[in-house]
Amino acid sequence: MNTERNRTIGVLALQGDFEAHRKVLDGLNVRSLEVRSAKDLVQADALILPGGESTTIIKLLDRIGLDKVIQERFQAGMPVFGTCAGMILLSRSVEGRPEQPTLGLLDATVARNAFGRQVDSFEADISVRLGGNAPESEVRGVFIRAPYLTDIGQGVDVLGRYQDKIVAVRQGALLATAFHPELTRDATVHSYFVSMVAANEEERG
Repeated sequence: MNTERNRTIGVLALQGDFEAHRKVLDGLNVRSLEVRSAKDLVQADALILPGGESTTIIKLLDRIGLDKVIQERFQAGMPVFGTCAGMILLSRSVEGRPEQPTLGLLDATVARNAFGRQVDSFEADISVRLGGNAPESEVRGVFIRAPYLTDIGQGVDVLGRYQDKIVAVRQGALLATAFHPELTRDATVHSYFVSMVAANEEERG
């Protein structure tokens, strides 16, 4: 798996705009596939969790047992990238909703719909720092009923904020954004995830 086209990134395709992520990956010359089952996930080197309705997605994952498979693959080293609802799914807990199940992979607490309802959706330039010593750069993000993180563990690196709210983080092989980079022409965040996947492959031999 030395080239992008030999690498396959799965995009969870149970609900949400998964096709937008696939278009970005295609523009980066990265092969992708739609993941709807454990059998699909076996073929993927990494996974993207798209936006959508987090409670619906987690119920669907639980119904087909894909939630446990994702957790197992992540613990075995598979990189995962979550956007918007994907960030909610990854977090260890949801503020004010202790009953809502999540995948619990990201050591953080998330606030749902924290920037407002659907009618409050907006676009903004976000200053992010992608990479240890990399300078800050601006990326375009679309916020749709977007969450943000209210509490993070020591192993979570903040990559970006909007109005002092945490909207982009990395924890090892896990990347999460509160916004939708896939709905813009800016492929910076996806490129960064692809570089994470490549680095992960090199580390694992």
